[in-house]
Amino acid sequence: MRNSRAKEVALTGMLFALAIALSWLESCLAPILGLIPALKLGLSNIVVMYALLFLRTRTAFMLVLLKALFAFLTRGVTAGILSACGGVLSFLVLWSLLHFPFTVSDYIFCVCGALAHNVGQLAAASFILSSAMALAYAPVLLVAGIVVGGISCLLTRALFTSLPKEITQHRRKNNLFQK
Repeated sequence: MRNSRAKEVALTGMLFALAIALSWLESCLAPILGLIPALKLGLSNIVVMYALLFLRTRTAFMLVLLKALFAFLTRGVTAGILSACGGVLSFLVLWSLLHFPFTVSDYIFCVCGALAHNVGQLAAASFILSSAMALAYAPVLLVAGIVVGGISCLLTRALFTSLPKEITQHRRKNNLFQK
């Protein structure tokens, strides 16, 4: 019992470190790719999807909260709130999709997660700033969510299907990202 708890804590720590490294990478890529402010590729969300699909739900949710706490500590209150709202809504949508009576496609799974993340951030921004300012940015973020969700699907599919069977043996009962 104690050994499995220690493994879970160590794995969560490693996944959190990976999520932070991917977040840093995408912040470096954003100016190079010419992305507008607040638009990111969502690479660190792939780590949350991995945890949700192959590990415990609690571990995935913990990663969402840790990412928000890290944003709060390194970029301030507003970034922490936006990260928390986007991450929690995205997590809830992805978790719900896993419990639908039918299986959704990899693409729908990733795009819904990206769109939910953007909607959560827009809701938080409308609360912090004003609803009119946030709603003006909504069309851009919703289109970006579809594009970024597609990119995330391609990356996730390539990554998850290339993982060894030992790592993916505890896959939840769904057909997402099958080899």
